[in-house]
Amino acid sequence: MTNSAPNLVGITVNHRSMVGDARRFAQVTRDIADGRVPATPARAKAVHRYLSTLCDGIHHHHRAEDDVLWPILNATAGAEVDLAELTDDHAQLDPLLERIRAQAAALAAAPADRAAAARLADSLATLRDLLAEHIEDEERTVFPVIRRYVSGAQWQQVETAVRKGGKLGFELPRIERYATPAELEELYRLAGPVLRLMLAAVRPGFLRRERLIFG
Repeated sequence: MTNSAPNLVGITVNHRSMVGDARRFAQVTRDIADGRVPATPARAKAVHRYLSTLCDGIHHHHRAEDDVLWPILNATAGAEVDLAELTDDHAQLDPLLERIRAQAAALAAAPADRAAAARLADSLATLRDLLAEHIEDEERTVFPVIRRYVSGAQWQQVETAVRKGGKLGFELPRIERYATPAELEELYRLAGPVLRLMLAAVRPGFLRRERLIFG
């Protein structure tokens, strides 16, 4: 596979999952803040755990781009791609992710504090909007360059860096949630039978957490 052209299905679904989760959690925390959803201690703790892992995953993803993908693009495409704005977006993300971690912890410590939920909802809405704009720009400007200039072997380096340190029990069920049926079949084809087996193992715990957070 390393001699083939880059397959961007995995990163596309990963991008969609980040925006989708930011959108879902901005809404559920707004519902908690407005009293439409009860802020039980169990729900608040589950929100905190999920968002902490999500923030870790987003940070890891953009660091893999900074450290692995961007150097490959600079080496192969040169003046064909300008990564300055995308790099600036990554720099904006880090303090926002730290704020979300802290605000989620504050909500877990005081589930009845609707003002804490409102602050978290505001930060998640900012994350949602920043990610949506950033990812749209990246896929519009960088994906064509990847397809034109990056080899299959180089793309495998990027995907290995993205997977390294990822939490499979968190990432795999989100792939299943956000992939289209055709994308999911393509991922099954690429990964082989092990993906179905791993999903079957981690799906029940993920769905329990989903029900606790979203009802």
